[in-house]
Order: sequence, then C-alpha cells, then structure tokens
Amino acid sequence: MENLTPPQKQLYDWLVQYIQTNKHSPSIREMMTAMNLRSPAPIQSRLGKMREKGYIDWLEGQARTLKILKNYNQGLSLQGKITAGGLVEPFSDEQERLDLGSMFNDSNCFALQVLGDSMIDDHITEGDYVIMRSIEDSSEVQEGDIVAARVEGQGTTLKRIYFSGDNVVLKASNPNYEPINAPLEQVEIQGILQGVCRLFG
Repeated sequence: MENLTPPQKQLYDWLVQYIQTNKHSPSIREMMTAMNLRSPAPIQSRLGKMREKGYIDWLEGQARTLKILKNYNQGLSLQGKITAGGLVEPFSDEQERLDLGSMFNDSNCFALQVLGDSMIDDHITEGDYVIMRSIEDSSEVQEGDIVAARVEGQGTTLKRIYFSGDNVVLKASNPNYEPINAPLEQVEIQGILQGVCRLFG
C-alpha cells in the first residue's frame, strides 16, 4: 500500500484519534480547524488521496460516514535486531512497525496447525501455526517451496516440493521420513508457506 505524505498522515492520525474518541467521523469544518486551514479544498484533496491509497472510505452524499480502512500505525513495534549468540546494541528510540496485517487479513491466506515433526529441520514443529497462501495455478510453485499438498489416497501434508518429470516428490525436513513420490495429476497443491507462528505459554 502506498505511504501517506506528511500532510496526509497528519490529517489521518487526527482522524484515527477523533473517531476512536467520538465513535463517529468529524465534519469538514472540524478537520479544517484541527489542521489550521481556512479553506476546505486542502482537506478534500487530502481525503481524496487517502481514499485512493486505501486508507479511508465514505458513503457518497452522506455526512459523517468516513471510516478508517487501515490503521497506519498498526502492527508490532520493530525495535531492532538481536543475535542468538553475542550481544548487539540496545534498542534505539527510532522504531519502525512490523505490520503482519496484510498476511493475516489476506483472503488468499489461511492457517493450519502443524501435527508431527517431519519439518523440524525447517524449524517448524508440532503445535506451530503455518500461514499458507492459496494458489490459482501450480506454475506459482517454485522448486523447493514448502507447500500444503493433498496426495490422492494419502491425505494432506506439509513438505518441500520438487518436480521430477511427470512426478512430484514431497520431501520432509527430517531424515526419519521417506520422501513421498506421486504422479503430478494425483497431487493438489493447496498453498505455499508464507510464515510460521509459534505461541508460548
């Protein structure tokens, strides 16, 4: 999604706060006052651009129907990087935000809970939730992708996929499991891995 310009973000942040506090959208005059503007034209221009960018929307011809479609500040605070070995500098005051909303709200994505340990070497373990993106065509799948695949007569499994002529090879990331070989026409690829969510506690 296209970012907002500073004037657009100023109005947008104010709109978010106003609507959260008052439970309804403000009037153009209230927006003009808040932005220290004497003309409605700049407000209308900013609103139109924010609407085009997908941040807000409203019902034409109806007052106070403006609604927020995307929270510009949603997501987790991304405070830096951390090693699993030595020490790094402490978190800085300047923070980005890690927005996973596009993944979790995408109608093409779905979640599955993992059973078993066949993908343990890819750090996917039992109880994890895998976020999968459904596909329309098998051409979207690349050699070595982790996929959810339904094999006719055997069920659905999470594996790395490889192609060998007219056959598909589904390989576990655990040496204790043998690869699954099946004709391409007997395999339905239901989704490609987008992320892994592990809950603690």
